[in-house]
Amino acid sequence: MSNNELGYAGDVTPEMANAWVQAGEAVLVDVRTDAEREWVGFVPSAVAVAWKQWPGMAMNPAFDDAIRAAANGQKIVLLCRSGVRSVGAAKRAAELGLEAYNILEGFEGNPDAAGHRGTQGGWRMRGLPWRQN
Repeated sequence: MSNNELGYAGDVTPEMANAWVQAGEAVLVDVRTDAEREWVGFVPSAVAVAWKQWPGMAMNPAFDDAIRAAANGQKIVLLCRSGVRSVGAAKRAAELGLEAYNILEGFEGNPDAAGHRGTQGGWRMRGLPWRQN
């Protein structure tokens, strides 16, 4: 799909997003909630800008200013749990004039047959840089 149809610059694999970040070509923005990053894990180089806030998943009123500051003139790659919230965040970032890409599969990927995440794709499963508190 073209970016006009998507409403943002496009979708990239976790590996491509990591390569761009490692090369200094993009800023990784984690749009998950503070609770998700704290409990599930995080990417050390990522800038945290929640798209929605927990509990209740209300929109983050500071998102626009924070995403502009995070981008700092660079393209951004957006990470959420499974690659769904990051699409909404990428669309909003594009509306703000930023070159924004959604990271496919997100941090944890889709749930498996048992309803567990982390085995069906995602940043963490693919062995890319991450930490857990």
